[in-house]
Amino acid sequence: MNVTVNGKQVEAKKGENILSLLKREGINVPTLCYLEDMTPAGACRMCVVEVEGRPALVPSCSQPVDEGMVIHTNSPRVTNARKMIIELLLGSHPDDCLYCAKQPTCDLARLSREYGVTKRRFPTQVRRRYMDISSPSIVRDPEKCILCGKCIRVCEEVQGVACIDFIKRGSESYVGCAFNSSLNVSSCINCGQCVNVCPTGALMEQSSIQQVMDAISAGKHVVVQHAPAVSVSLAEELGIPAGTDVNGIMVSAMRKMGFKAVFDTSFSADLTIMEEASELVERIKDGGTLPMMTSCSPGWIKFMETFYPKMLPHLSTCKSPQQMLGALIKTYYAQKKGLKPEDIVSVSVMPCTAKKFEIERPEMGRGGVQDLDYVLTTRELGRMIKLYGIDVKALTPEEADLPFGERTTAGKIFGASGGVMEAALRTGYYLLTGKELGVLKLEAVRGLEGVKEAKVKIGDLELGVAVVSGLANARALLDKIISGERKDLHFIEVMTCPGGCINGGGQPIARDKSSVKARMQALYSIDSSEKIRTSHSNEQLKHLYSDFLGKPLGEKSHRLLHTKYSPRRTSDRL
Repeated sequence: MNVTVNGKQVEAKKGENILSLLKREGINVPTLCYLEDMTPAGACRMCVVEVEGRPALVPSCSQPVDEGMVIHTNSPRVTNARKMIIELLLGSHPDDCLYCAKQPTCDLARLSREYGVTKRRFPTQVRRRYMDISSPSIVRDPEKCILCGKCIRVCEEVQGVACIDFIKRGSESYVGCAFNSSLNVSSCINCGQCVNVCPTGALMEQSSIQQVMDAISAGKHVVVQHAPAVSVSLAEELGIPAGTDVNGIMVSAMRKMGFKAVFDTSFSADLTIMEEASELVERIKDGGTLPMMTSCSPGWIKFMETFYPKMLPHLSTCKSPQQMLGALIKTYYAQKKGLKPEDIVSVSVMPCTAKKFEIERPEMGRGGVQDLDYVLTTRELGRMIKLYGIDVKALTPEEADLPFGERTTAGKIFGASGGVMEAALRTGYYLLTGKELGVLKLEAVRGLEGVKEAKVKIGDLELGVAVVSGLANARALLDKIISGERKDLHFIEVMTCPGGCINGGGQPIARDKSSVKARMQALYSIDSSEKIRTSHSNEQLKHLYSDFLGKPLGEKSHRLLHTKYSPRRTSDRL
């Protein structure tokens, strides 16, 4: 179809909406409620455009393109309408959006500056709603909410949780949890996907920046670990192109901040694979509960505890890589350094807000001492680097500290959906056959699709595997397993966030998929360019087993690296 946009003739695809056409043509149209790949809500009206022959402006997100349509995206009428929408929204909004960028992720603050809205023209009486700080992961500030509904839709349609919704009607409406409860006693799984889509900063992570900085300045023995996905996403917080691997620069920056040691969680991802692949092999050989499901995503664990408690035996007993390394830091590392566990402040940098919840689980520690003390998101690390005044361009790349600094690429690809499965199959094949898997690249489990499946031949066994990201997809698969419709699966990887940790709730805000795709590609580029690509080939890991742990699934491994989960009532705290 031929369409005219701002005086230029362009070709449109049949059935597409105006907004997708404009994006493809490189024309920026502001939106506050639009979510890519989801049915448009048309709630905010910021994306209105003028179509010749139409008496009213039309929302470009929900208006299909017609043959011969003549569209104006920045006419005086359009500009004035958008400005009016901003002014009306700010009428009942906190004043800080008028004059500062208090929330660096606030689209409303950005738009108010772009459209020259610098004062309150339509002041209305603001009904005071208090900030909800009950969750260990997420802070809700209802006063900043503009009722766009994006958080509600992501929670229900993408994650299948539906812990928040609109309460009351009309001008009395607000977003809250069931029975107007706080997040910590709701069915919230702490994933932070609501944070990633909130356009006003009404939802943010619980920050631990000050506590970590205080511990460093007090001279305490503060160590830090960083997750596989962080080094390929932190770049965006530092003004570097998306998908750039800044691992060495990041390690150098952490040392400049004052961390006593910097460890790579990809090492404990390798450790997780050794334990998890061994567990899978044991279940297959001994007739254990199948399909076995991964357990490294804490949002997924809480989802299972809350909504599918009878399926808990299907979960691997392995702790997450974060918690495995946390346990080793306060046992093995503490012994090597001659330190008491309570004298170590252990910090992790994660792409995930649910990790803040995970460290507070009572089973994640010993003798009243938590394995991890603080979790920083990727966004928080970016802020800390700026707070310390570190010029990343002047840094010399450095390597993480041994023994927890050596990794294989199998541990690194944990950050992408399908990475755990691929890494586990590489080692599982070796454990079952004594041979290396000939083709290390398993294309069938790669990519951003919400559900991916494959059949893998290992000797006489044909292994049925599935990779799922986004918990609405997991819910659909679980229901099929329970009904008996799916009996062909042995191993299932589940990541809470769509696309995996590269799109976690603590990552730099990505308003479209291009940044997420770049992060995923960066991880697979690392995998294809390095030589050591199987977890069982990690020399430092071999030494850890011989020197301390004994063997996979051994007594000490079970005590430190494995756990169990119990059914959870929605009203249970945390």
